[in-house]
Order: sequence, then C-alpha cells, then structure tokens
Amino acid sequence: MFYSIALIAYVLDLVFGEFEKLKFLKHPIIFMGDYIKWFEKRFYKDSVLRGGLLTISLVAVVFVITSFLSMIDNIFIQGFLASFTLASKMLYDSVKDIVSSDDLDVKKQKISYLVSRDTSSMNNSDVNKAAIETYGENLSDGVIAPLFYLLCFGIVGAFVYKAINTLDSMVGYRNEKYEKFGKVSAIVDDILNYIPARITAVLIALFFFSKEALFEFGKYGKKHDSLNAGLPISAIALGLGVKLGGPTSYFGKVKDKPFFGRGRDIIENSDVLKAISIKNKLDILVITVLILGVL
Repeated sequence: MFYSIALIAYVLDLVFGEFEKLKFLKHPIIFMGDYIKWFEKRFYKDSVLRGGLLTISLVAVVFVITSFLSMIDNIFIQGFLASFTLASKMLYDSVKDIVSSDDLDVKKQKISYLVSRDTSSMNNSDVNKAAIETYGENLSDGVIAPLFYLLCFGIVGAFVYKAINTLDSMVGYRNEKYEKFGKVSAIVDDILNYIPARITAVLIALFFFSKEALFEFGKYGKKHDSLNAGLPISAIALGLGVKLGGPTSYFGKVKDKPFFGRGRDIIENSDVLKAISIKNKLDILVITVLILGVL
C-alpha cells in the first residue's frame, strides 16, 4: 500500500509541485512553522530542555493528526496528502530560476530566498556555487528522505520527518540563541537523515557515472560540520569536477568552510544546469521502482 501512496505522491509533486494555484490550501509545513514560531515566542529559554519540549510537542501533534489521516481508506487521498512532504519540482524550479537571469543582482535576490548565507557581496560564481550546494543538500532533505520514510512508515513517517526537518531549519543553528534551544532538533535531524543522505550521495554519483564521486564523496563529506549535508554536496562537486564550499559569509561573519570536491573554482551557469539535470534520471528511477513495488 505504501508503494501505491508514494507513487501517487511522487507523480502529483512531479506535475503540480506545491499546488500554488490552489490558494485555499495552506501547506502543512507552514502550519509547522507557525507552531514553532508560537512556541518560541511564548516559551523560549536558552535551554536544551525547553528546546526538547518544542521538538517533542511538535512531533506529538503531527503524529496524532497524521495517525488519524492514515486511517482514511483511500490511497488517492493519502497520496495527495503525502505529496506535500515532497519538494522535487519546487527545488528544481527554484534553482533553475536562479540561472535564468543574466542580471547578477536578480540572481543574488533569488538565491537569498534559498540560503541563510550573506548574498550581498556574491559574484556570479558564488551564486552558482550556493545554488548547487542547496540543490544537493535539499535533494536529500526534500525528496529522498521524505520518500524513504513514506515507504517505511506511510504518511505518518513522512510528516514526522518533515516536522523534524522543519525544526532543524528554523532553530537548529549553532549560534548564541539556538546552540542549546535547537540542540535536540539538530541531533534528531542528523539521526533521521543519516541513511537518506548516503542514499542521495550514491544516487548522485551513479547519475553522473562518476567512479570518483562514488568512492570519494565520504572523504570530502566528512569535513562538513553536518553529519550528512556534506555527502550529497561532495558527490555533486566530484561529479561536476568543481570545488564547492570554501570561505562563506554568514550573518556578517566569514566562516572558513572546507572545500568539497576538487577541480575548478569558478562555477558557471552551465554547472548549475548540469547539476539539476539529474532530476530527470531520478524521476525515471523512482517511478520505475515504485511501479515495480506496486506490482
């Protein structure tokens, strides 16, 4: 049954994405974000315990709601609901849109919607680098991971994963405000992404037909602060023959990040297009596997 739900969800996301035209629908991730903001405003404290309560409470709410929804005996309704946990089309369209303009200021504005790093002083190569890194990391978080948990645990698993991932994206920062408050969210997110991130990196290497990427993504990926994020980023870098990472400005401070991959320092628009072109191969693979699972 989970294969059928996943197949419907994937196809719906492939065709309709976030259902932007359905104005009456509010994306479930927005509800999760609103809850996190409400909890933080009301109960924030520089405390691991307080942040842990945020994580537990959000997961509990999402678990209860989706458990009831999972009782709906209609795979099309469940597939429709599950499609909200996938972001393949949105991710592809957002990154492709960045390189659609020749105006650097426009590109910097567009990339600022996708990354937390400072964008004001970026050159064209910096923007392209950020776009590829974002695509690699979010291919795991926004596509492979929710699909993995959907197949394992149905819509309950997919939405609980998205709850944890949303928490990490909002409070899982290692700074003065969130170091303690976001610690539980960050740790749980690392645990849940451990397998999906490695699946994503392997798939990227295979899609590039790159032996180098397949056997060396771990060598570079382990240099990343995150247990998981550096793996798909490194796989894409090695597949493209470029260096990603390096010194990056966040909130006015330059962070001396390591380099992921080896090769060219200058990242061209064509590199971004080549990176996101793996989506076609991923779509074919996923749909084929899901159809075989249904049969």
